[in-house]
Amino acid sequence: MNVTRFSIKRPVFTIVTMILFLLLGTISLTNIPLKLMPDINPPIGAVVTNYPNAGPDEVLDKVSKPLESSLATVPGLNNISSVSMEGASMTILEFSWSSNIDEVENDIISRMNQAALPSEAGSPRFLKFDPSQMPIIQLSLSADDEETLSELAEELKLELSKVNGVASVDITGQTVDEIVIELDQEAMEDYGLDQTDVVTAIQAHHVTSPGGIVQSDDLQYTTRVLFELTSLKDIRNIVLTIDPLTGDEVTVADVADVSLLPENASAITRTNQEPAIMMNVQQQSDTNLVQVATAFSERLEQLLDESKYSDIEAAVLFNQGDYVQEAISNVSLALIVGGLFAILVLFAFLRSVKTPFIIGIAIPFSVIVTFVLLFFTNLSLNIMTLGGLALGIGMLVDNSIVVIENIYRHLSMRKDPKSAAFDGTKEVGGAITASTLTTISVFLPVVFISGIVGDIFMEFALTVSFSLLASLVVALTVVPMMASRILKTPKENIEEKRRQSKFIRFVSKTIKWSLKHRVSVIGITVLLLIGGFVGISQVGTEFIPATDEGYFQINVEMERGTPLEDTLAVVEDIEEVLDDEQTILHYMSTVGSSGTQGSVFGETGSHEASIFVTMVSLNERNQSTIEFADSIRKKVERAAGDAEVSMEQQAMMSGAPNTITFNVTDSDPARLEEVVDQIAEEFEEMSEFNEVTNDLTETVTEIQFLIDEEAAREHGFAPAQIAQMLNQKMNGALATQIVTDDNDIYEVYVRYDDKFTNTVEAVENLLFKGQTGEYVALGEMVDVVEGEGPVTINRINQESAVQFTLQYGNQYGLGEMSELVQSTIDDLDIPEETSVTYTGDQELMSDAMNDLMLALLLALVFVYLVLAAQFESFKYPFVIMFSVPLVAIGVALALTVTWTPISVMAFIGLIVLAGIVVNNAIVLVDYINKMKAAGMRSYDAIVEGVKDRTRPILMTSVTTILGLVPLALGFGEGSEIQQPMAITVIGGLISSTFLTLIFIPVIYSFFDRETRNLNRKYVTPDGQLIPAYLIDEKISEDHQVDHGSRYALPETSENSFDEKTGAADYYEPASEVERPAGTGDDLHLDDEHEEQDDAASYGKPIVEETTAESSPSEKEGGKRRKDITKEDLLDFLEEMLERDRRNNDRER
Repeated sequence: MNVTRFSIKRPVFTIVTMILFLLLGTISLTNIPLKLMPDINPPIGAVVTNYPNAGPDEVLDKVSKPLESSLATVPGLNNISSVSMEGASMTILEFSWSSNIDEVENDIISRMNQAALPSEAGSPRFLKFDPSQMPIIQLSLSADDEETLSELAEELKLELSKVNGVASVDITGQTVDEIVIELDQEAMEDYGLDQTDVVTAIQAHHVTSPGGIVQSDDLQYTTRVLFELTSLKDIRNIVLTIDPLTGDEVTVADVADVSLLPENASAITRTNQEPAIMMNVQQQSDTNLVQVATAFSERLEQLLDESKYSDIEAAVLFNQGDYVQEAISNVSLALIVGGLFAILVLFAFLRSVKTPFIIGIAIPFSVIVTFVLLFFTNLSLNIMTLGGLALGIGMLVDNSIVVIENIYRHLSMRKDPKSAAFDGTKEVGGAITASTLTTISVFLPVVFISGIVGDIFMEFALTVSFSLLASLVVALTVVPMMASRILKTPKENIEEKRRQSKFIRFVSKTIKWSLKHRVSVIGITVLLLIGGFVGISQVGTEFIPATDEGYFQINVEMERGTPLEDTLAVVEDIEEVLDDEQTILHYMSTVGSSGTQGSVFGETGSHEASIFVTMVSLNERNQSTIEFADSIRKKVERAAGDAEVSMEQQAMMSGAPNTITFNVTDSDPARLEEVVDQIAEEFEEMSEFNEVTNDLTETVTEIQFLIDEEAAREHGFAPAQIAQMLNQKMNGALATQIVTDDNDIYEVYVRYDDKFTNTVEAVENLLFKGQTGEYVALGEMVDVVEGEGPVTINRINQESAVQFTLQYGNQYGLGEMSELVQSTIDDLDIPEETSVTYTGDQELMSDAMNDLMLALLLALVFVYLVLAAQFESFKYPFVIMFSVPLVAIGVALALTVTWTPISVMAFIGLIVLAGIVVNNAIVLVDYINKMKAAGMRSYDAIVEGVKDRTRPILMTSVTTILGLVPLALGFGEGSEIQQPMAITVIGGLISSTFLTLIFIPVIYSFFDRETRNLNRKYVTPDGQLIPAYLIDEKISEDHQVDHGSRYALPETSENSFDEKTGAADYYEPASEVERPAGTGDDLHLDDEHEEQDDAASYGKPIVEETTAESSPSEKEGGKRRKDITKEDLLDFLEEMLERDRRNNDRER
């Protein structure tokens, strides 16, 4: 313990070092980024390919399948799925978590470019899933004048983009004007024109083209030819042709109506029943999320206070910065409160102000040192790292408590403060080092945990390990240094007074009773363990607790083909319901959205809508988000009428809560559809599920124009030409883009007037101008039929697939419902060719639990190996490991009482417990061994060890427990994730702490030679049974006896005695010596001294009289059973029998 000696001798140097670390820690803390969770980068990518004018079936055959075949052999690929829809394909690639998607990106791009795709298809694009690119703030802007709103929103965008740390500000939902040229087909036919003629003429009148190089005055100049359209008037005056009859010029105005119109609204955005524009904000990488969000909000508030923007109302729908700050603050508060609890515990146990003051300095200093380590390892401050600190706050003081308590004990032995500080620290230094290393060792298996759990657990494990290492250094340096300067030698022997207290006497009686009734103790413990494991199996399971971030979404789907206006009317009715709820802060409706596919491909569906609801903060409402959503579900469904309504909670860290998803796949689409109908029918009849949905899209009725190739060829058209021309006539062709004199930018579209395209008959009469100049109606080249076609086609691993989503009530757990779903599917008659696989939380939980179980087993192995190395023994670490199963009793009780399911976080708590609970046993066993090594008999060493170590064991456990109480209570945002872990650790610590003081000594007695046969029975010549432990107590009380002849007692079997006598075995120890340090004597131990097993065995009975001889190894004044004279034994027997008679009289 040279470092301890140095810190005591050089207090100024120690203080200077502390100040240095305080400065580094402060600087590190201000530079550590704040995030909600550790960086999680799922190895997922997508290949997106556009195929204009192609239906889902054609996209599947010509785009999706070739891409699947080409990409299926990419190394590390776990799953490949595809979505084929009209005009586009998306192929999703899911890699194993051990894969680095950046490393295979080039391979993916190479293979997708090798796929044989049609020439009409666009180039495939590879997109990586990057959570850091998700918006950190989403807000809506509204005003009375929509046109002014769009202009002001663009100006706000420019100003807000300048905020430090903001990467981009995107605006959606604004009204965009465009110049529309609506052609009159009859006028076009009169002048012999076609849509292509108008587009070509406009493009010919809007030219900017480079020329050559000219020279003037010895200088060279580049030239450019310009002719630009800058107004509607310019477009109207463009000459298209000459009227052959009159010779007059025919302009655009003669054949079309040119006007500035809002683009066709395919989606409508509203906030709180008012038209709105959405603004999404993204942060730059490696910036502090909270600082960026705060700076953005402050700048937005400043701008809105300006008169220019006074008419704009801003509603913040989502602010990740606010939630993260609130969550971090709640966990930080729990950390501080836990630290204060720990200090109060010390004061209650030690009844001293100075000692808690020393610990109060050690706690924040250990945390500051941890911040330094977090900064230099590039970790962030998030819920997991702060949760690790909150867990560690109670553990941080464990080492310091053991040290300070032992120093305090040495001071009570009348030592000077410096000697007491050094001796006390030296005596327990090995034990606290071992306990720290064992706790840290449980986190080594984290490298074997993959997936999202591995990413989360890694930072948690590192934080706890850093904090424990810091606390160990502080306990061995700062604490003894401060103790040597602050603590003083007490005026009375407080330690001896404490040993005579009622509590310690109770502990002494309890441990003696336990050693006397070892079988009963083990039996009771086993029964409690069985009950604990049964209890754990009843609480259910879940993946990760859903965080209540105060957001949920209402999805509305009407019959396909419903006009946008009708869908909007339904949404307005739902908005009326939401407007009456006081706990709703804002709600934003998007009508015409088709969800994820729409956002990826830019497609919309007029029959769909979504409403994003923002709740007030958690402390302003008495319901969770999911409970509130369930409470208004029926109101919303009544308002929606015939529309299908679904609700889902939005959370950054977990999937939709109370949801099970699974995929049904089959190579035969028809057979798959039959199985899907069978499964859907079964689950829809079950009351446990609120919603049962699947993504098997019904075929949509469509008008199909079947081209007559022979008729088309006669008129000089190819089928592809007809399809392209029809698309342009109905949807419009982009001619050019102009910049007005006011610097406004408009796109110019040329399309036919709606009256020529809004009915089937009108479309059939659309005229196509052939190469000869003759017009032919579309109806002459096509047959019009009514048909059906799929909207989307889903495939997983190159088979047709359908995904089911089942939403269940709050009263059920994920594990329970997963078993119900599996049993239901097993009971169905599903063909062998059809497979069902779980996805979502169920898949993640299954994988995580397997990894965590392996991690737990490895953690136990690592703990044992560290203990074996520390004790230089394989026996005593085995005894210590018996403390680990004891946690199951408290964990089961805690989870059952709080109705907390077993989740990933609860399992992490179990792994943490494996490293914590052994610490108490380490302290106890190490102390017993040291007393035995100093010469004390095993029985006395066990009893005295429990008596002396009870207080520090209780202090360390209670501080850890109370340090976690704020997290276990789960107050405020962000506490849901840490709560199961805190409850698990608290429950496990409570049971293991109290049982360790009873169960571990009993187990130890079986492994010790002297006490192994503690309850063997011996009988006197007159038939009386001798309780050996009573003889032990008698011998302990009597140190001076004359040597003489000894009397032999015949041995009996352990089970051959009358239980009513209460007698025990009669055994012989090697020697009786003085108590070691800890009993009031000033004893210094040599660090090199190793504990040796005593040669004598309690299993060896005395069988004959013999002359008394003193063993050379026994100390003077000690008494062995072989030294008991016949007279002494008879006197003792008489006293013992008299005592038994008195006890029996009292019982009567």
